[in-house]
Amino acid sequence: MTSIKICGIKTPEILSVAASAGARFAGFVFVPQSPRYIHPEQARLLSRQLPTGLRSVGLFVDPSDEDLGHILGAVSLDFIQLHGNESPARVQAIKSRFNIPVIKAFAISAANDLDQVAAYIPVIDWILFDAKAPASSNIAGGNGVAFDWAILKDKNFAKPWMLSGGLTPENVADALSILSPDAVDVSSGVESSRGVKDAQKVRDFIAAVKT
Repeated sequence: MTSIKICGIKTPEILSVAASAGARFAGFVFVPQSPRYIHPEQARLLSRQLPTGLRSVGLFVDPSDEDLGHILGAVSLDFIQLHGNESPARVQAIKSRFNIPVIKAFAISAANDLDQVAAYIPVIDWILFDAKAPASSNIAGGNGVAFDWAILKDKNFAKPWMLSGGLTPENVADALSILSPDAVDVSSGVESSRGVKDAQKVRDFIAAVKT
């Protein structure tokens, strides 16, 4: 079955809802300009409440070693998600220093955007495909924008991959009728307002994936 990542979790309630409904990954956003930003101390407390089987993911954009070291010193993470312009060499350096599996996000709007993936395959553990951010946005992900899913139709990759970008409880079944990702990733699509997760929408999204 397709695994589910709920990204931008900030409260014990949403963490509990995600876990009980069957999510596999819980995403914590460590990007200060994001409305889903979580302070490392708050994330530390939530990470200690993670039930068995729910994996913690920290989302970063072009982080320095200092930033990573500070947050990883406070929060136990199962994955580092890199959502910026990190080069393959930078990804390898992060993995070598911190010894934590890496999810690398790629912004997609056209078929040739997939060309960049090959260089990263040797150094990453998961691929995440997200829509390119609108020009008006100051954040790389969580913009509620979808891309043409047909770009990924019948594509095979050497690493497991997640589909992200504009997914909602209403459209995720359509996406899964076209594609077979190893996981789907949702953030803005399960919010009642920008940065505020809605417990029922989280449940509805997970139920839609499962059915």
